[in-house]
Amino acid sequence: MVARIARTEDDRVALALRVVLAAVMFPHGAQHLLGWFGGFGYAGTHGWMVSIGIPGPLATLAIVTELLAPLALLAGAFGRLAAAGLGALLLVAATTHLPNGFFMNWLGNQAGEGWEYHALAIAIAAAIVVRGSGAWSVDRRLG
Repeated sequence: MVARIARTEDDRVALALRVVLAAVMFPHGAQHLLGWFGGFGYAGTHGWMVSIGIPGPLATLAIVTELLAPLALLAGAFGRLAAAGLGALLLVAATTHLPNGFFMNWLGNQAGEGWEYHALAIAIAAAIVVRGSGAWSVDRRLG
């Protein structure tokens, strides 16, 4: 089972995808769990998630996943699982942005951010789930 999840080719496209997704998601996880980069930290993020209807244990899982999955992706360690976790998290997060429309709020002229960022990140996560971690990964050694 571990070998099947870890199996990956010497794929540099998959390497690029996982590094980009890790680089984009890690700061969000650091905001949400650690309060870095102007974030609210665990208590603030957890409280907000619970206030919008996400059960407490799932909110905790999401916050921890958002910090640890990018680190796993960076190392290429169980990249398919890390990407699947981030993809699920991003899908739920996108639903909180649906009322704001598709587009990001580049000019500050709408109520909030749209969901286009989430769509891109979900597509990258899906590609990693399909292709695996690729070149220079722990998975390549395990598989």
